[in-house]
Amino acid sequence: MIDRAGLADFLRRRRELVRPADVGLPDGFRRRTPGLRREEVARLAGVSIDHYTRLEQARGSAPSVAVVGAIARALLCDLDQRDHLYHLAGLTPPPRRGGRHVRPGLLSLAGRITDVPVVICTDIGEVVWLNPLATALLRMIPAGPGRERNTIWRWFTEPGERPTPEEDWARLSASHVSDLRATYSRRSGDADVTELVDALLRTSAEFRELWDRHEVAVRRADRKTFLHPEVGPVTVRCEVLLTEEQDIQLLAYFPAEGTDAAEKLELLRVIGTQNFHTMQ
Repeated sequence: MIDRAGLADFLRRRRELVRPADVGLPDGFRRRTPGLRREEVARLAGVSIDHYTRLEQARGSAPSVAVVGAIARALLCDLDQRDHLYHLAGLTPPPRRGGRHVRPGLLSLAGRITDVPVVICTDIGEVVWLNPLATALLRMIPAGPGRERNTIWRWFTEPGERPTPEEDWARLSASHVSDLRATYSRRSGDADVTELVDALLRTSAEFRELWDRHEVAVRRADRKTFLHPEVGPVTVRCEVLLTEEQDIQLLAYFPAEGTDAAEKLELLRVIGTQNFHTMQ
């Protein structure tokens, strides 16, 4: 059962402990409260300001598992604090192995990298954090929790939305599947992995064909080209940093040598996520 008063108190106290700089936000002026503002937590978590405010006021509807997980990440909760937050919300915490929890230290490190796109994702491809430059480059990733933020799922279920040149699709498809196969083997039937694989087997003939090859390879680096609607093709070197448990990955996209990617990434850093096709 949800402990509304306890949940509200914990959220408020935890919010007051997180400095704006800890999550990559400017300190700004005239802050009347220590730590983050409610609207900042809501934006970082991808939930509505009204819903988050009601939680801090011990009213409104109970939060979902996805919302609690997103708020825990926004508030830089460690695993013990995250589990406590789930219990206060009347929910069972997710398993610590293969979960979606990102350590505050990793988020702090990622937030200090501003000159190249950085993405933090799970070992099954679910994006849990992007820096502003990655948001500008990878426009296909929607806000908020859910399977639509899973890059492997979107790759095979929405092939027409793939952000790379068609001549690279076969190689990248094989890479996605061989990397997922390694995770599937390492995690020995964990529910999140098996549910994703089963759903992809039902949905995508391309995935089924590649899965049947039984190729296994952990992806530690790659080179790919993203097709951006404003600046055109951007070719990058992707370096994959794995956490000790290998369940969370930090992906950094560096400009490929011998290309104009550095100039295009700098332009993206200036224009951000603006869409000039829709501007009058």
